[in-house]
Amino acid sequence: MAIVLKKSQRWRVLGMHVALLAFIGLTITPFLMILSISLRPGNFAGGHLIPPEISFEHWKLALGMSYQDADGQMIHPPFPVLQWILNSFKVAGISATVSLLLSITSAYAFARMRFRGRDATLNGLLLLQMFPSVLALVAIYALFDRIGEAVPWLGLNSHWSLALAYTGGVAQHIWLIKGYYDSVPGELEEAAAVDGATPLQAFVYVLLPMALPILVVVFVLAFLGGMIEYPIASVLMHDEDKLTLAVGSRLFLFNQRYLWGDFAATAILAGLPLTLLFLVTQRWLVSGLTSGSVKG
Repeated sequence: MAIVLKKSQRWRVLGMHVALLAFIGLTITPFLMILSISLRPGNFAGGHLIPPEISFEHWKLALGMSYQDADGQMIHPPFPVLQWILNSFKVAGISATVSLLLSITSAYAFARMRFRGRDATLNGLLLLQMFPSVLALVAIYALFDRIGEAVPWLGLNSHWSLALAYTGGVAQHIWLIKGYYDSVPGELEEAAAVDGATPLQAFVYVLLPMALPILVVVFVLAFLGGMIEYPIASVLMHDEDKLTLAVGSRLFLFNQRYLWGDFAATAILAGLPLTLLFLVTQRWLVSGLTSGSVKG
């Protein structure tokens, strides 16, 4: 049976479609502007959205390739962009993995075990997350400076020290995973124990598979946080070839010379792997965020 809508209802539906299209256009306009800047000759931020002339000079420099300009002069990449991207992925991957391992075990202890100081520790973790990491920059620098005297690979200007500093934000991940653990009935683990499973086996083979969506959410959030973090990385990292993308990108914009085109190409190039990551984990992200929002 065909559904007949009233005239007023049709106008509301049409209005919602127009509003949705306007929202989509507003969302993708900044990306189109960045793409346009990356395809224009020269390093200029102004100009038409559709460039009159297409040039891939900025993309060649972002990919580490030299090219010959119209005057026959060889233009070489000003910065090691691909190395910065690899450094960012290395630091973000290490910190996200360590944060996830610490979070899943700590959250299990808070969700399933009862011990003295449990509530106070949880509240303390929550309060510590209220203070931004930028307030501790002096302490972080002094701490890793002293650690580097005894363990050089864990001192200043080291990717390992930067990844370790990023793992300090595990408190919010512990709270997220604990909330998800609380929504899983404890009877499932008790049934596994009746069948002869040890607490570790029940945790690994029963609870973790059910908590996979929230684990993916935590990993992606920790990975993204490591990719875009700037204050701590700018304090700990010094050598140009060891910089992360967030810190190295500022070198495109210095006094009296703004390399807008190179900056735009680098931004899109760095965003492609992150977009692929979100597309691959989209199913678990949606499930984890929606299921973890309620308990019981």
